[in-house]
Amino acid sequence: MSNASEYPARRPSGPGSTRRFVAAAFAAVLMALLPIAVSAEQGAASDWAHTDQTAVRLVSAVAGVGDLDAIPLGLQFTLKPGWKTYWRSPGDAGIPVTVDWTGSENLASADMAWPVPHRFTLFGLDTFGYEREVVFPIAVRPTRAGEPVRLRAAVNYLVCEQICIPHQTVLALDLPAGPASPTGHGQLIDRFADQVPGDGVAHDLRLERIGLTGGPEAPVLEVVAQSRIPFAAPDLIVEGPPGLYFAAPEVTLSDGGTRAVLRAPVTLDEGAPALTDASLTLTLVDGTRGLERDVASLAAGPGHSAPLAASTALLPMLMVALLGGLILNLMPCVLPVLSLKLLGVVGHGGGAARAVRASFLASAAGVLVSFLALAGVLASLKMAGVAVGWGIQFQQPLFLVAMVLMLTLFACNLWGWFEIPLPGWLGGVAGGKPGAPEGHGLGGHFVTGAFATLLATPCSAPFLGTAVGFALAHGGGEIFAIFAALGLGLAAPYLLVAAVPSLATRLPRPGRWMITLRRILAVALAGTALWLLSVLAAQISPTAALLVGGLMLAVAGALWARRRLPDGFRLATPAAVGLLALVAFLLPAEMSERPAAAEVEVGEGLWRPFEAAQIAELVASGKSVFVDVTADWCITCQVNKRMVLGSADVAERLAGEGMVAMRADWTRPDDAIAAYLASFGRYGIPFNVVYGPGAPEGVPLPELLTEGTVLDAIDRADGRAAGRAGG
Repeated sequence: MSNASEYPARRPSGPGSTRRFVAAAFAAVLMALLPIAVSAEQGAASDWAHTDQTAVRLVSAVAGVGDLDAIPLGLQFTLKPGWKTYWRSPGDAGIPVTVDWTGSENLASADMAWPVPHRFTLFGLDTFGYEREVVFPIAVRPTRAGEPVRLRAAVNYLVCEQICIPHQTVLALDLPAGPASPTGHGQLIDRFADQVPGDGVAHDLRLERIGLTGGPEAPVLEVVAQSRIPFAAPDLIVEGPPGLYFAAPEVTLSDGGTRAVLRAPVTLDEGAPALTDASLTLTLVDGTRGLERDVASLAAGPGHSAPLAASTALLPMLMVALLGGLILNLMPCVLPVLSLKLLGVVGHGGGAARAVRASFLASAAGVLVSFLALAGVLASLKMAGVAVGWGIQFQQPLFLVAMVLMLTLFACNLWGWFEIPLPGWLGGVAGGKPGAPEGHGLGGHFVTGAFATLLATPCSAPFLGTAVGFALAHGGGEIFAIFAALGLGLAAPYLLVAAVPSLATRLPRPGRWMITLRRILAVALAGTALWLLSVLAAQISPTAALLVGGLMLAVAGALWARRRLPDGFRLATPAAVGLLALVAFLLPAEMSERPAAAEVEVGEGLWRPFEAAQIAELVASGKSVFVDVTADWCITCQVNKRMVLGSADVAERLAGEGMVAMRADWTRPDDAIAAYLASFGRYGIPFNVVYGPGAPEGVPLPELLTEGTVLDAIDRADGRAAGRAGG
């Protein structure tokens, strides 16, 4: 086994300080990483342009241009209640939002996307647009990559209530050269980018058939759509050549709401093109979910269907996955494996560049292989009809026992209680000798990378949720491609050291200080094992977790005593460890499981168990509902609870009159929770959403919460104002 690798620490100042030091180190790392991940909402953004009805600004998902070919921006609108602005095809009235980039510097193009709109009907006129808040995702492509970009956006838009008012404003945003580090705005842009209609697979939407019925005198466009999640209120928006008008569709639901037939009556002006030859763009909308298809021509008759133009979003989603995997390195979820990452760096101090490069490439390969293994498992489960999601391996007791066992062995290895020599050819490939203190060959480094990945994937991260949602809504090919990109992102630190070995070789040579560091980091791994035992206790029972913990202590004791026993007994140690491990794996099958999640006491006073069916009722009665989807194995969820949801201001608001707080516990598998997450295009946690009279469809929140984002979302859901945009 490799000497476990990677996590920084300083030597304790004296005896008895190890525990205090480890706690302080974890706290310091957490406090250092959270500002990087969240980047505060004061990141790259223009000033707000205010009117009596709206507030408008540009926001950027990155703080610098880096070497990006496309910089992710957003044009953010907040509108006062009752006011709306318009989609690209406004309908029977209205003007779409337009942006003129004249005056910008180092700008080749700026492509704006349109989230799904809503239909507004007044006096028989149908218009399409947005109310309260919308962010238009924009892909800005610089003329010269890596150089600063100066943006000047002249935004023309129309807002309407009882009257309509045109507005024009000029927004300025300068993006400097430098690292494309993420800002807090990336979460907001990502949320609305999820609402941009694509081929529908990310939202489990599919068009079964498109055709014409009703005859030439009263033609009707008929669209049959399927959804894995029951439809709520599907709508069909049709864009076509002048002279063709499509009314709001009549909708018929069947198969438990998962199949919808939409029939839109068609009106033809004199001189309009033949309906069967018209090129149309169909947008199927269901809440924040959407699907868009181009139709080259229509065939008459209920048995015929129109050819659909193919579309794909795989390439840009691969870039999103790469960024999501990279950001995962900064999430609280990786705290348990920082020791594995950093010890591998400091262990190469003074070493040869060739050996450093080979070992870190082996660790990166371990990361990639483990991601591909996860992709294979998820693709197989999806084909079998099982509800899948990111981090679901932590819902399986046997997986938890395996991780606890591996952590115990890694910790004992770091404490120096045993070594596992690898075959000579592996050590030779790494440039080391088998059995040497720090030269266990590529096999050990590969295992370290794979093991670190499995421990680092219980929680979601910015951009990662979007990529995983896209993958799991597609077929096996997309799942493997997206997970490979995620693996490359997570392996980026290993690849960086492999590319620049001096990052490791210039560190001090290993000496006695390494022994102390290894022992301290072994304590961190043992603490991670205790955390996983607490998750096991929540899934099965505290008794089972205590028994598994006792067996792991016996494993550690056997390894500690191995070198102190006579030769005959020493040879029996591996068999004893194997027997103890086997008993640990058998325990989950023998111990009775805890009650279903709905019956488990949620506790903490203000929280009630999650009931999706009650949300619409509560909102209709004027209440707001805050939903927290969490799990004991999700470290980011625990950080959100302690630092944000448990803070005085947020807790007071959640406990206030007219507010209902629901908590969905996904520690154990739950198909209802999985389907609820999928309805938002999410397949991982943490996930929080707020419903209310002002947002009956819900306001999803970013993975990492702040008090400001939570209180803003509650304000929007309450319908109090257009948020805290001007604050």
